[in-house]
Amino acid sequence: MSPVSNQLNHLRRPYAEIRFLLSVPQPHQAPADSGAEVAFAGRSNAGKSSALNALTGRKALARTSKTPGRTQHLVFFALDDRRRLVDLPGYGFARVPEAVQRQWGETMATYLQQRESLAGLILLMDIRHPLTDYDWQMLDFSRHAELPVHILLTKADKLKRGPAQNTLLAVRKQLADYPQTSLQLFSATKKQGLEEALNVVNRWLDLEPDQGK
Repeated sequence: MSPVSNQLNHLRRPYAEIRFLLSVPQPHQAPADSGAEVAFAGRSNAGKSSALNALTGRKALARTSKTPGRTQHLVFFALDDRRRLVDLPGYGFARVPEAVQRQWGETMATYLQQRESLAGLILLMDIRHPLTDYDWQMLDFSRHAELPVHILLTKADKLKRGPAQNTLLAVRKQLADYPQTSLQLFSATKKQGLEEALNVVNRWLDLEPDQGK
């Protein structure tokens, strides 16, 4: 086993017993607002479920679908009795009715700005289509809440190295007014950037790799 694989397994160790906890349409139905949680958000076709599965090493933790936009609830996964990952509703998919999109905005604003246990937001963007209007909305919600954001530019394997790096630099430049935001290249299928992303999530959850219970 390569050193990279050993490091990835080390970082994934706290997620060995992660389990589905609850799925709710509204923030007031969420689990008790204590401990720490990290939320994952992004357009419905940005690869959010694939990223959650790749980061935790659980192939079917978050369901993937050929029809984007199916997850319209806040889905909570428990690592232990104090730490959670949250799969937020996918957004920006054309087949979702306008009324649902409005409700999504209200739900996200409430959750991001009022959830005390929320330690950080992982925001996923397809590297070929970064910084959509909905992405900016999420960034603005998070900035208002003084919430740190880490962006995964997903599907980085779809671009050659040079164009991928150019996109990374261009997005970073556009985020100059968002000092609590960081970003990286990411590919769930090629396992690119898993360690970097896990280091961020683990830090937000105050996790040591051997912790999991």
